[in-house]
Amino acid sequence: MIDVRGLYKSFREPVLRGVDLFVPDGCLYGLIGPGAAGKSVLIKHIVGLMRPDKGTVTVDGHSIFDMPDLELQGFRKRFGIAFQNNALFDHLSVGENIAFPLRRLHSDMSEQEIQDRVAERLAAVALPGLQDRSPPSLSGGQKRRVGVARATVARPPIIIYDEPAAGLDPVSSQKIFDLLKKEKGGATVIMVSSDLDRMLTVTDRVGMMLSGSMIFDGTTEEAKNSTNEYVRQFVHGLTEGPL
Repeated sequence: MIDVRGLYKSFREPVLRGVDLFVPDGCLYGLIGPGAAGKSVLIKHIVGLMRPDKGTVTVDGHSIFDMPDLELQGFRKRFGIAFQNNALFDHLSVGENIAFPLRRLHSDMSEQEIQDRVAERLAAVALPGLQDRSPPSLSGGQKRRVGVARATVARPPIIIYDEPAAGLDPVSSQKIFDLLKKEKGGATVIMVSSDLDRMLTVTDRVGMMLSGSMIFDGTTEEAKNSTNEYVRQFVHGLTEGPL
């Protein structure tokens, strides 16, 4: 589904240093690594928000950087994205926030179809009937759930979650990760998270980035049992090690 080859990107300093990444169709992939490892920049390349200095990104057989801008805008309909800060519009109700992707990408849908889809998504994330609430009135966990509902409302084949449980207590965090797995369906998912204890309970595969390079790619069990000193330290939260 997603194939990244030899991706390089520099600003003042190199940020991506020849990154290779393959995410199989239907996989729930966890992308991990310390701060400034290049994870967010890599994600922005995958969805075509940045262009590399060198390298390719192929999604479902389509080369992202060979597309004209107008074609790329249409192709982004295939992605659902939940941002780290939720990115909810405070001036819109919860229902309008969730409906936003449908109104922007699916002009053929009737108003009743949109409202039905919003209600279905709210029920799926255990927030039934909250259509008229305002985002500022929600708890942190509720905002995360609304973000999940909005990311999945258009039923995209690819979903990207950037720190979906940041700032939540351990119980709320686990509930979010359980929800993400339940709501995955047949989609291909890339999840960036620092909450490894809970993220690794739901992932199929894991990739670790360090200083702009991909230093590990394997199954979740392989990540947990890795002998790579960087992976071992990061996955198990060890204070002694090279990081």
